Amino acid sequence: MSNVRPETMARITTPELARAFIGEQVAAVRAQVGDRKVLLALSGGVDSSVVAALLIKAIGKQLVCVHVNHGLMRKGESEQVIEVFGKTLDANLIYVDATDRFLDLLAGVTDPETKRKIIGGEFIKVFDEEAAKLSGISFLAQGTIYPDILESDGVKAHHNVGGLPEDMQMELVEPVKLLYKDEVRVVGEALGLPHGMVYRQPFPGPGLGVRCLGAITRDRLHALREADAILREEFDRNGLAGKVWQYFIAVPAMKSVGVKDGKRYEGWPAIIRAVNTTDAMTATIEEIPYALLHHITDRITHEVAGINRVLLDLTPKPVGTIEWE
Repeated sequence: MSNVRPETMARITTPELARAFIGEQVAAVRAQVGDRKVLLALSGGVDSSVVAALLIKAIGKQLVCVHVNHGLMRKGESEQVIEVFGKTLDANLIYVDATDRFLDLLAGVTDPETKRKIIGGEFIKVFDEEAAKLSGISFLAQGTIYPDILESDGVKAHHNVGGLPEDMQMELVEPVKLLYKDEVRVVGEALGLPHGMVYRQPFPGPGLGVRCLGAITRDRLHALREADAILREEFDRNGLAGKVWQYFIAVPAMKSVGVKDGKRYEGWPAIIRAVNTTDAMTATIEEIPYALLHHITDRITHEVAGINRVLLDLTPKPVGTIEWE
């Protein structure tokens, strides 16, 4: 399969087209892999999840999935990976909880770029360590999709894994590399993955690490995760999940005074960011009904320890980027 999408290739928009694509890819993967083993870094994101489900259908236990939980996932995400792949699909899944390892390295680090480098570098180290424990792996599967190829001339190794040891000469398996994101989602649904996983919104590699602003502390990270879960739950419940491209909470390392049980106390603000975009190059602000904002504020300030204010970020891109860091 070349890295150029043929002009004759129909856009996959229906379950029938998706099933035909899955059938072709299952045959192609079996022909490429034979009886050998394939390794996949399974983040729980849309692309890697769809590739995992497709490869499980094609080669079953010959696929080894490694899910590294860096402690910066959103609430319930690692649990969902274990549930869907470990239990429902009975995948050959290695789960690594590296939370302490990552958070210890990040302690006291305030610079966003340094945080990103630590998280990315350590992720590669953890993945490499797991890969080194395995024997007889001949292939590396990646969730490369067509926009990645268009953006980077076919080099996406940095995006998923990137730091494989020189002596691990592995051939790539990239079954969805000619598909656009909307097609990957249709294929994911046809493979029977949960809707919430297939339509999961974009999530930066460093995860909540770039939304827990400044130096990450465990208590503030916990508050961020809980507040973010409330925002997502309320958007789901109120029909906004499908209308807003990306929505999340950021929590800065600053406190303000509040009142609780008649006493003054200090807490962090939770900042709501909800944007729409077609290409991620520019973004507009989504209108959220005031009644819903009041309800979300009420829930976050009453249910999340440590947060005593809720703010709304009204800045489009440009001027502000989508992420705060």
